[in-house]
Parts: sequence; structure tokens; C-alpha cells
Amino acid sequence: MLKYGVIGASNTMITAISFYVLNSLLNVAYVPANAAGYVLGVINSFIWNRNWVFKTKQNLKREALLFVVGFFICYGLQMAVSAVLLEGFDMKHYTLDWIPKAGQNIVMLISMVVYTISNYIYNRTVTFKVKESEK
Repeated sequence: MLKYGVIGASNTMITAISFYVLNSLLNVAYVPANAAGYVLGVINSFIWNRNWVFKTKQNLKREALLFVVGFFICYGLQMAVSAVLLEGFDMKHYTLDWIPKAGQNIVMLISMVVYTISNYIYNRTVTFKVKESEK
């Protein structure tokens, strides 16, 4: 779990920095900026989780496919949380003088927690699950 946390922290940094640069500095809309950050994070995550956290030697293509499926499931959940916070709670208009588009950045960080927890559970129980015969 500690190793997953380290990888999760690096993914969070990659995703958050990418999102901030694209959305706040380059004025890319929320959804494409969010997606780009997650794509970079998911590539980093798969490589490190497969080789360092879960240390699996199973079929690479199968694991990559399951990892991508899990990504889309968890990303959909993350985007649903984002939509509720941005639209339902009107966080898109929340401002702070020192953070451009503060509401969108705050929502991104909150929804990342939801993504991270659901993604860990999915990958632990589906993608990198060790079969009884391999224990």
C-alpha cells in the first residue's frame, strides 16, 4: 500500500501540474485539460504499478487492457464527481485571488481522491490480482 501511495503521489503531481498548466496557464477547457493530465498519469501508473507495486509477470496485453478499462471506469466516476461539484455546487465560479480558476483546481484535487481510491481497489482486485496458482 505504501508503494501504491508513492506512485499515486507521483501520478497526482503529474496529473495536477499538467492540468494546471493546460487549464490555468494555457486556457485549455476543463475536460480536455483533465483528460490530458490523466493520460500522462495513467501511463506512469501502469509502468510503475506493474513493475514495482504489484510485481506481476502475467500477460502484459491482458493487464494493459484491464488497466485501461479500470482507468475509464474510475475516470468516469471522477468526472461524475467533478460535474456534481462544478455544476451542482457551482464550484466553477469559486475564486481566490492567488489561484486562477480556483474552483476548478479544487474540484480537480477532490475528484482525484475519489479516482485514486477506486482505482486502487480495481487494480488490486482485477488488473493485478494474483491467481491462486501463482501464490
